[in-house]
Amino acid sequence: MSDSDSSGVLGQRAGVGGPRLWVLLRLNRWLFTAAVLVIVFAVLVGASLFGLAPHRVLVETHNATFWIFSGFIGAIITGTSIVVTINQLVLSQELGAVGDQRERMQDAMDFRKDIEDSLEYEDVTPPEPAAFLYELVDGVEEEAQQLEETVADDHGDEIQEKVSGYVDDAVENAQVVKDDLEDAQFGTFDVIWNALNFNYSRKIYDARKIRADHSDDLSDEADDELDEMIQILKFFGPAREHFKTLYFQWELINLSRALLYVSVPALTAMGLLMMYIDGTALLGTFLGIDNLVWLTSAGFVIGISPFVVFIVYILRIATVAKRTLAMGPFILRETKRDEDLG
Repeated sequence: MSDSDSSGVLGQRAGVGGPRLWVLLRLNRWLFTAAVLVIVFAVLVGASLFGLAPHRVLVETHNATFWIFSGFIGAIITGTSIVVTINQLVLSQELGAVGDQRERMQDAMDFRKDIEDSLEYEDVTPPEPAAFLYELVDGVEEEAQQLEETVADDHGDEIQEKVSGYVDDAVENAQVVKDDLEDAQFGTFDVIWNALNFNYSRKIYDARKIRADHSDDLSDEADDELDEMIQILKFFGPAREHFKTLYFQWELINLSRALLYVSVPALTAMGLLMMYIDGTALLGTFLGIDNLVWLTSAGFVIGISPFVVFIVYILRIATVAKRTLAMGPFILRETKRDEDLG
């Protein structure tokens, strides 16, 4: 069980580089949006230094500002309307008759009760998602330690070595996730990030692999401990998927609000540029670049800002969805299991 892929946190096992993963998932969405817009603005302004067609001439002779910015009006209105409509369709799944809502409530209560029974939890599990996941991961850590103690009593060196490696991976991963969950609040990405960081699918596989390879040598107590370990890990999958669904809905609401906040100023800017800017506006240069280039470049950036906001939000949602397509003992990414092959 020394394979680092079996338990490493997401940044070590996701198959992407650290900076790329940080940008896709961890970077604040507004900072991400600002960075993209600054890059676009720099490219547009910088292009004027390459001796291309003079921008002011194009505006004077072809009314370029009108043709550039008029297209944004329909695009912003149509795009914002579509996104908000899709958002409402997704959220409408939360609506239902009282019978459906009672069934959902009962399912949630049964799930909590099953976890409390499995963890032998003396109190009720916390209602906050971060605290709930903390207790679940803590239960996995405690069960792993009990498994190691049980195997250490009357089993051979080979089994003890495999179980020790498995437990070390599980405990290390659990401690990293628990440390980060202590201050996490739902609504931020921290809760989902730590849910992704706990590699429960591989832990289920490894536990089942140990039991399959050494079924004749494991004592009844050790076999029971493995069963309990797998059972607790099986609770983590539905819990993660539930909180992931809630987070997606939360993010879609934030996306709709962000688009509404950005779209009205963008439409206003487009209207001002179409109505009042022509080839005679803002004569002169700044830093050797025509003032009109600065203005129209800024206007273009404002026009695409709703689209960029949409992209950066969907990028995170799509990345999380891709990393969690399979629930349970299935791993869709490439892993290193040479010791299991052949």
